[in-house]
Amino acid sequence: MCDLLVAYEFKRGKRRTIGFVVGPEGLAVRAPTWVALRDVDAALQERAHWIVKKLDETRERHQRLIEQRIEWRDATLFPFLGEQVKVVLDPALATAALGALFAAESMPLTLSLALPQSATSEQIRDAVQAWLMRQAKRIFAERLDHFAPLLQVKWRKLTLSRAATRWGSATVDGSIRINWHLIHLKMALIDYVVVHELSHLRVMNHSPRFWETVASVLPEFAALRRQLKDDSVLRTGS
Repeated sequence: MCDLLVAYEFKRGKRRTIGFVVGPEGLAVRAPTWVALRDVDAALQERAHWIVKKLDETRERHQRLIEQRIEWRDATLFPFLGEQVKVVLDPALATAALGALFAAESMPLTLSLALPQSATSEQIRDAVQAWLMRQAKRIFAERLDHFAPLLQVKWRKLTLSRAATRWGSATVDGSIRINWHLIHLKMALIDYVVVHELSHLRVMNHSPRFWETVASVLPEFAALRRQLKDDSVLRTGS
C-alpha cells in the first residue's frame, strides 16, 4: 500500500478499460461509463506504486528544466515573475549584513548577492534559490489573501512545494501547497494556480462546478491552464 495522498482528475467516456495518464498537472484517470467507482478505486490501489513512480519522474524532469539551462555565475540571467534578472556578485553587501539586494528599477533587473567573485556555481545557485523561495512565500501569501475573500473561503497554511508534477494542492483543512518554481513565471499564471487551489476549498474535485468556481474570479483560466501545460513556460519564464 502507498501512504501518499494523490489527487486526480476523473472523467468517464467511451472506452473499454480504466486508463491512467501522468502529465504536468498530475494524474488523470479515465474510465468506461459502466465501471463502478469501487472498481476505479481498486485499480488505483493496484497501480499506486507505478503512479507514484511516474509522478516522481515527471517532478524531477521539471525541476531540471530551469537548472540545466542556467550557468550559475556572475552576470547570469534567471527568470523571476516572467522577467529576466541579472545576478551581480557584490561582496560589499556582506559588510552591510545584506545577503541579497534586488533592484526592481534597474534595466535589466538585478539581484546583487553578498558573494565574492570566487564563489562557486553551487553557492550562487543556492543564494539565488533561497532569495526566490523567500519571494515565493511572500507573493503567494499575498495572492491567497487577495483571492480568498472573492471565493468566500479561508486558507490556513501555506507550504512551498518542490513537487513539479503538480503546481499546487489543497486540503479540506485550508492547507495550501504551491510549487516554489512557479515564482519564475508571470503573475497571471501564479494567480491561476492560487485560484485553482482556493477553489478546491469549495469543491474538492474537478467537476464542472469546480471549473465554474474558478471562472467566477478568473474568466480567462482556460488559456492560463494551457500555458502551464506547456514545458516552455519553465524554459523561458514567460
